[in-house]
Amino acid sequence: MESSAAETSAQAQALINWELAASTAARLTPPGPVLKPAEIGAAVDNLRLMADLSVPHVHDITGLEAARDLRDSSVLVVDRASWAKANTQSFAVMLQPAMEKMLEGRSGTVSPGAASVSGAITGSQLGAILAFLSSKVLGQYDPFSALAGNSTAPAAGRLLLVAPNIISVEREINVEPADFRLWVCLHEQTHRVQFAAAPWLRHHMLDEIENLSGQLLGNVDSLMERAAAAAKSLKDRTGNGAVPSRGAILDLLQNPEEKAALSRLTALMSLLEGHANVVMDAVDASIVPSVKTIRQRFTSRGQDRGVVEKFIRSLLGLDAKMRQYSDGAKFVREVVDVAGMEGFNKVWESAEQLPSEPEIHDSKLWLERMGL
Repeated sequence: MESSAAETSAQAQALINWELAASTAARLTPPGPVLKPAEIGAAVDNLRLMADLSVPHVHDITGLEAARDLRDSSVLVVDRASWAKANTQSFAVMLQPAMEKMLEGRSGTVSPGAASVSGAITGSQLGAILAFLSSKVLGQYDPFSALAGNSTAPAAGRLLLVAPNIISVEREINVEPADFRLWVCLHEQTHRVQFAAAPWLRHHMLDEIENLSGQLLGNVDSLMERAAAAAKSLKDRTGNGAVPSRGAILDLLQNPEEKAALSRLTALMSLLEGHANVVMDAVDASIVPSVKTIRQRFTSRGQDRGVVEKFIRSLLGLDAKMRQYSDGAKFVREVVDVAGMEGFNKVWESAEQLPSEPEIHDSKLWLERMGL
């Protein structure tokens, strides 16, 4: 029995060639801004400094005591290829349980040869996606890194600051580098504090991701049929040059269980992103002197994206992610207006106190359920 479980685990790991995904991303990742070695070193040091300086501000704004001690996680300043590789490690943790369940449902009928071919194809595809994303992400808190095999990451995870992207954007919108870096770090460090304040959150999120991916992978034949239908739908919707209005992944969700799983995960991500945005926007000129200029220019830059990038963003559901920022931030602000930050912080006490998706869109429902 133990041998069968080990074989299933090994087969599941082979279904996506994670090393190929990382190397493909590194090969396809667009070059970042040109910097001299001394400039690179100075930028890395400055980002680390801004990451440290942002934590007391996160504590003052959120009132979360977890911000006083973040030694259970680390801050890494990385390049684009390193960000992509880190995400292959996290994806491996997130998808492993669902892929094992899929194989168990198929009675372990995937041959080593088929698994190898599948792994190469999916690894290459994932690498191409990560290469695109690697030039867009400014920072990311990774709560799953410590769960990866042979990981040396701290128990709670790691915060990744993608130096070339931060530098590229601050140059593009022509703002004071130190101010922009502190502003970005306020958002990213808030995510780090969220997971420190709610130690149960990492495994809860992992369970929700496993549930959704398990639903999607549970019937792999049906998934392939729906993926083909989604691709045709996407092609039809964009045949005249129009940009689809939502991520094509939504077209793969059909039954109530799948939609409920996505709804719970959407609500959680909206909460986390919205809360971090509220913290980032709570600072004034006494903390980030040019914050008004940064907000204005950073918001306007999204309006200049080309048709191809808009298409890819929609395909991947990135525009839906941007709505998570605004929906979640609206929920947080409304709750804080009524119950104060202390009342809002009840969300970090247990999974049962997280808002549902309907509650994200109508904060009164959550306030009533919490007795606030």
